Amino acid sequence: MPHDTQLIFADHLGRFYARQYGFPPMAGRLLGYLFVCDPPQQTIDELSEALLASRSAITGAVKLLESYRMARRTRAAGERVDRVSLNPVSQQPQHFDSAVHKEHAELFREGLALLADAPPERRAPLEEMIALAEFLAARLPALLDEWHTHRDQLRASMSQPTSTG
Repeated sequence: MPHDTQLIFADHLGRFYARQYGFPPMAGRLLGYLFVCDPPQQTIDELSEALLASRSAITGAVKLLESYRMARRTRAAGERVDRVSLNPVSQQPQHFDSAVHKEHAELFREGLALLADAPPERRAPLEEMIALAEFLAARLPALLDEWHTHRDQLRASMSQPTSTG
């Protein structure tokens, strides 16, 4: 049975993901719970019981999280049930693909071409979005490299034994 603090955390993360990303609240709650549950792999029935939700609500949330590569299902040999856990890939930076932002800029340019004869104030929002997309496309590769260096340093420091003295 989960601790109340785990469920509170799951609720907080669920509300955040609903507000920021438009996730259904159950998907965000499930994601939050997967971060803190023990064991880290749970069956649909276990998740349903822990989160006080129907099996169908949990199954729908799992499908959504799988589509974002945030959760995954696995099944051990001989078992008849799937186990749901965080997908390790989800802990890697998402949306750092500069090609997406380059494509975004091209789409905005297409819209800007439609406003070729429009006054500057009408063109300004698209011009600004093009500039933002190009800025992100240029900066994200370096930022991702910087993150990898920082993450590797964190991992190295976490694997070092701590001395007490």
